[in-house]
Amino acid sequence: MAGWTRAAQWLFGYSSAEVVSQPASLLFPPFPSATAAFVKQCRARGGWFGRAAVRHRAGHRREVSLRLSLLTGQGGTVSWLVSATDVAALSSRPNGPVRESLLTRGPIGIVVRDFDLRCTYVNDVMERQDGIPCHMRLGHRHAQSVHGQEDEALEAVMRQVLHSGIPAVHEYRALPVAARGREHVFSVWCCCVEDADGCTTGVCCMSVDITSSQRARERLAILSEAGTRIGSTLDVMQTGQELAELAVPLLADCAIVDLADPVMLEEDLPRLSDPARACAPAFRRAGLASVRQGAPEAVWSRGELISVSPVSPLIGVLVTGQSYLERVVDTAPGTWLRKDALRAQKVHDHGIHSLMIVPIRARCAVLGLALFLRTKDPVPFEEDDLLLAEELVSRAALSLDNARRYTHERATALALQRNLLPQQLPGGPAVEVASRYLPADMDDGVGGDWFDVIPLSGARVAMVVGDVVGHGINAAATMGRLRTAVHTLAGMELPPDELLAHLDDMVQRLTEEDTGPDGPGVAVMGATCLYAIYDPVSQQCTMARAGHPPPIIVAPNGDIVFPEIPAGVPLGLGLEPFEAVEVELPEGSLIALYTDGLVESRDHDIDVGMNLLSRALVQPDCSLEDLCSAVIDIIPTPTPSDDVTLLLARTRSLDACHTRSWNLPTDPAVVSNARALTADQLTEWGLERLISTTQLIVSELVTNAIRHGTGPIRLRLIRHQQLTCEVCDGGNCVPRLRHARTTDEHGRGLFLVARLSQRWGTRHATDHKIVWAEQDLSSMP
Repeated sequence: MAGWTRAAQWLFGYSSAEVVSQPASLLFPPFPSATAAFVKQCRARGGWFGRAAVRHRAGHRREVSLRLSLLTGQGGTVSWLVSATDVAALSSRPNGPVRESLLTRGPIGIVVRDFDLRCTYVNDVMERQDGIPCHMRLGHRHAQSVHGQEDEALEAVMRQVLHSGIPAVHEYRALPVAARGREHVFSVWCCCVEDADGCTTGVCCMSVDITSSQRARERLAILSEAGTRIGSTLDVMQTGQELAELAVPLLADCAIVDLADPVMLEEDLPRLSDPARACAPAFRRAGLASVRQGAPEAVWSRGELISVSPVSPLIGVLVTGQSYLERVVDTAPGTWLRKDALRAQKVHDHGIHSLMIVPIRARCAVLGLALFLRTKDPVPFEEDDLLLAEELVSRAALSLDNARRYTHERATALALQRNLLPQQLPGGPAVEVASRYLPADMDDGVGGDWFDVIPLSGARVAMVVGDVVGHGINAAATMGRLRTAVHTLAGMELPPDELLAHLDDMVQRLTEEDTGPDGPGVAVMGATCLYAIYDPVSQQCTMARAGHPPPIIVAPNGDIVFPEIPAGVPLGLGLEPFEAVEVELPEGSLIALYTDGLVESRDHDIDVGMNLLSRALVQPDCSLEDLCSAVIDIIPTPTPSDDVTLLLARTRSLDACHTRSWNLPTDPAVVSNARALTADQLTEWGLERLISTTQLIVSELVTNAIRHGTGPIRLRLIRHQQLTCEVCDGGNCVPRLRHARTTDEHGRGLFLVARLSQRWGTRHATDHKIVWAEQDLSSMP
């Protein structure tokens, strides 16, 4: 014997001086298995383990648990490590059987190595952990025995422990023989082994398989990452792609996300209890990711509309709402793949061997399907993988449903707003117009900006721009109500200040009516508006505003003018009256009406924005459409939380040859003279076909002015897209259309005017009123 420990002295009773250099027969009496064949077998197997009786120094025998370990030294020398444990002592103490089986039956793999890292001891658990037989490990260094199974860093850790004497913990991955291709994770605790004199003779490594806990940590990490990577936007297509990219390669080699097409089209979704609709679904590929470049495993590309075979398990998932796991994809005759040629070909070409299908559900509705495939990873999906996939998909489903609902609401508000905004801007003979409207961004939703151009009598035109406080459907609905009210009030030929006063009263009433116990309803307090009327005959523009930014006027010579219009207060407050201002606009003047979203910014106030806008408008050779685009591009708008509206109008004027007026005395005899003057003028304009009807209209209007008006009478004819007849007098009496009875001798005048003209009406000025009637000239040759 070459070595002896203090524990051996306690067990056998001999000191080291008494046994070192003595034969082993001093301790071990001959027993039947101690033969040459036994020794040969021990050499072949690298050791032996069992129970044996040993001789104590006091003369009695002691039963021990004995392990013989083969040690191979330099030059091929062979030594034996004998480990013995007193069975009786272990059994007589508490937990004795546990201690006896600790090294052989516990889940801890133990390897003892000498100073050169040659293996001197290994238990059976270690072989079960990594699949390396004991005879391949005993006597070999770490790198020689593991053949690359363990982490190379483990050898560095063992050397560090040998030199420092400080225990260390290390994790490594290995591929056990019985693991079916799945890599396992081991945690190793390394400490020094000391001899009887306390000198370090080697290192002991005890390893535990922590694969299950490691996978649990990895799943938690994946789910944590899903919280930050999935649902970063409110775009359903982007969310589907984020789910696919997260799953590859953490969970699958290829991930596919197909969303029900109604999710894109913002229609009703199929319910899980509606198999008729589930059996004929329409899906669009929203997400696609693969470890292979270009995702060749997929039949359809991202964004394409896909079809689903009626025999596919996808239909079963849609109908039942339950996930589907096919650990090993079956391509045998009679399976569903044999009836789906496209997918079968992909399975064959790219080695798809395992499949999971998880429904994307939200509020009992099917949003789509998520497919997970394995091609390069040889390990099939397990139930734990399916649970992880379902958790990922459920988190993505919430983001998808939120994005779908938000997109649906925003699309509804946008559709409402765009349908309420004018589709065409009829500037007529008064102005040339162009406009731009940019809704707010995805986060804040559409706002309540609106604009309009309304033709008025006498070739005039009204231009209006407004802004409702707030965003979403309520703001768009309020905007629609205000625009309708402006159209109605404009039809009453009200001047700008009076129109804003009526609009202010209406907003107050709407706010009072729609305000309930839970706060404001549809009517939103705090709308602004600017209303302007331009007359191409007089080239006068009358404007008033209610808390709205002022217009910008660019004269034909390039001068910039900011009209001094009293700001007024926003609509719905009713604090003070509105004031109108009249300015003269030569032909070719440019009027810019806008909302504050165009000129306000987080970086500067509205005055700076207005100066930037005014300089951008000075481009005399640019068309209005190009000028609108240039302004939107030039003006910085870093505040996407508000709508941007721009309305440009370039003024025109009617030549004197298009108008003719006469002052008439208040004498009934002048009616025939007015008819003659009208006939002569229409003949001059080449409108002989309208002489008879126009003479009737002029007769009735002049007669009413003589009978019910005061002061001098003025007759004016205006030829533009319509033929307008205007009769002005100083009275305040408003003519009223009546339906005369057959026995009445009077009361049919305005009735005839309404029947003979396209439209008619009355407008008031400070000291007179005008009754007018229009006839359409668009069909005239």
